[in-house]
Amino acid sequence: MIGPDKTECVRTTVIHAGPLRTIGDVEFATAGWLDWYNNRRLHGTLGMISPIEYENAHYAALNREPPTV
Repeated sequence: MIGPDKTECVRTTVIHAGPLRTIGDVEFATAGWLDWYNNRRLHGTLGMISPIEYENAHYAALNREPPTV
């Protein structure tokens, strides 16, 4: 993660409730934020769907399964 992303992650109350007291709290909040950002957030340039929905639609249009990671 880069600086602005870390700041957004720590300042947001969507992913965690209350102050981050330990390194484990920070790691948990970061993992949750990254999951939301990469998979579930609605993205304006993708037609207000999540990145994962867009990717699945792309591979469905190609009549292929998405690659496994």
